[in-house]
Formats: sequence, structure tokens, C-alpha cells
Amino acid sequence: MRKLINVFFVAAGLLFTANMASAQQKLGHINSEEVFANLPEAKTAQTTLETLGKQKQADIDAMIKEYQSKMAAAEAKQKSLSEANKEVVGKELQALGQELQDLEKRITDARTKASQDIGTKQGELFQPIQAKVATAISAVAKEKGLAYVFDIANGQGGNNLVFWDGGDDITAAVKSKLGITATAAKPAAPKK
Repeated sequence: MRKLINVFFVAAGLLFTANMASAQQKLGHINSEEVFANLPEAKTAQTTLETLGKQKQADIDAMIKEYQSKMAAAEAKQKSLSEANKEVVGKELQALGQELQDLEKRITDARTKASQDIGTKQGELFQPIQAKVATAISAVAKEKGLAYVFDIANGQGGNNLVFWDGGDDITAAVKSKLGITATAAKPAAPKK
């Protein structure tokens, strides 16, 4: 009887192990940097952001130049201050000081607004692109029967995957699903 129970447990263990082995989930990985580097919409969006950033910086640079010019005028006015013109020049210096403070505030506000505008534009431009890529990743993962897909791109702050051995690299399939045919230099893969 005891032998029969042992055989039963061994058989049940083998059956359980076989079920566990067949239930293993397939893993895949993708390099999102490579996908985005080859996606025309992402390139266009990046160019648009860079142009916007340059425009905002040019506006800020013009204000800084105006500030520097007014500062030089105030310093020159300060040098002309004497007992004879103390009242008149003093009022002019006070007015210039107020103008400089106002301009300094405008520069700070312009920098903050520029940063916000660029962030908003980035969201507007990249949200649909990210959704498109996510849909393609999901479709390819389902086609390949993958349970998990890890992003191995270096720029993915923290990169949750520090080691992988094999798995399906679906980068090319996702690029194909998105209609990307051009190939760019692959970013370096993480060290194993």
C-alpha cells in the first residue's frame, strides 16, 4: 500500500512538473530606441520640437541682450552721478533699476513658459506616436504568443531587464508592422 502511495505521488509530481513546463510563458524583447529612430513620425516630431525650442531660445536671447544693454546703460549712468545731478540721475537710475527687475522677471517667466510649451507640444506630438508603437508591439506579441515583452533600450531609465538569454527580439517585426523599412545603426545591447 505504501509503495502504491509513493508511486501515486511520484506520478502526480511528474504530471505537475509537466503542466508547469507547458505553462511557461514566452518572453520577448524590443529595442524601442531603434523603432523610434526609424519611425518617420518620430523624426518629424523631434524636428518640430527642436525648431520650437530654437524659436523660444531666440526670444529669450533677445530679452537677455536687451537686459545686458540696459545694464550697461545703468552702469554708465551710475558713473555720471555727481552731487550736482544727484536728484535727476538718481531718479533715472531708480527707473532703470525697475526696468531691469521687470526685464529679469520677464526672462524668468519666458523660460518657464518655454519649458511648459515645449513639454505640452512634446506630449501632443509623441502621445499618438507612442500609442501607435504600443499597438504594434501588442499585435506582434499576440501573433508570436508572447506573455511579456521587455524594452531593452538604453534610454529607458532604470532598465528593468539586466540579463536575458534568448527570447524573441520583436524589434524588426514591430518596425515591419509600422511600415519602417530603413535600418539605422542598432544601439548597443545591454551587457549580459
